[in-house]
Amino acid sequence: MEYRKLEDIIDFNPQEKINKKQLAKKIPMENLACYRKYIKEYIIDEYNGGMKFRNGDTLLARITPCLENGKTSQVDILEKNEVGFGSSEYIVMRARNNISDKDFVYYLAISKKFRDIAIKSMVGTSGRQRVQLDVLKNTEMLVPEYSEQVKIGYILSKLDKKIRLNNQINDNLLNLVDSYLDEICIETDCTKRADEIANITIGKTPPRAKTECFTKNDDDIKWLSISDIGRCGVYVFDTSEKLTEDAVNQYNVKIIPENTIVLSFKLTVGRVAITNEEMATNEAIAHFNLFDNRLKSYIYTYLRKFDYDKLGSTSSIATAVNSKIIKSMPIRIPKDESIKKFNKLADEILKMIRVNEKENKRLEQLRDALLPKLMNGEIDLNQIIL
Repeated sequence: MEYRKLEDIIDFNPQEKINKKQLAKKIPMENLACYRKYIKEYIIDEYNGGMKFRNGDTLLARITPCLENGKTSQVDILEKNEVGFGSSEYIVMRARNNISDKDFVYYLAISKKFRDIAIKSMVGTSGRQRVQLDVLKNTEMLVPEYSEQVKIGYILSKLDKKIRLNNQINDNLLNLVDSYLDEICIETDCTKRADEIANITIGKTPPRAKTECFTKNDDDIKWLSISDIGRCGVYVFDTSEKLTEDAVNQYNVKIIPENTIVLSFKLTVGRVAITNEEMATNEAIAHFNLFDNRLKSYIYTYLRKFDYDKLGSTSSIATAVNSKIIKSMPIRIPKDESIKKFNKLADEILKMIRVNEKENKRLEQLRDALLPKLMNGEIDLNQIIL
């Protein structure tokens, strides 16, 4: 291993060409998941500007809060020699032939050392700070030989590929549940207010100036945000921030139990999840504490598929929806027999999804534990044959 400037091993923002108005695959910032290697979705759009890239390139969000939230992915949705494009707020990182490995470059980009350098380099007005590219280019980091880079990328990619497979299985299972919900909803004309089927409560945020309230300690109380719901699957296993017990008690922050359905209703409206354990949330999230737990699978699926554009009274749903509107939102309730049929399928599927998501959590923890050790040369790679 030797210290090298990053620009010597990585081609930053390589030149590519797409003609103006040409239709091409586009990866908007919202399609870049947090700490997710593989990109799930893209759109076809006319090219009118933005960063251009090929398969194997790593896309790094350079603007706050996207960088801090971990928006970094590797492109693999293009055909051979195809060029795609996306946000102008990306930094494109391409491996140099026989000098660096494309998978190694991705894992370098999500490593703590690299991210700390990128975040500390950010400049600009509050809320619109951006990474200084020249700082990244001229940063020296300890880099293994090319053959070892390939092995590091191979080992960590195996874990991410298994995570992707589990996510694909879960997506297909959810599609089955969604289809069945459409069938049973046709059979009912009974509609109730949301607060007639659940005790709906709202989360809370202690004063941000009281920095001692917020921690990263896993022993403290998990505190759910909208971005956390965006990162999770059906179930919430972890949160990016925690609250101390003193903060929860002092500011009367509500603790919600395991298996509570949570719904975001401010700024980003309509993200839905189920808590895997006791936790707290911020004030942008509503908690559905059901009066009849037999409705859990149904209400979770119903809220996932609900058309939130129907809520609110202005053109901006993000500013129009409030807790009163959430409590009064219409919920179609099928007959008991239909709910029983739905639960027979949905309950089992959600159990399977929970198992897959738990495995993904373990795989992510293993990957994150191996990553710095592999990058620092703490693990002997000589016995690994590809």
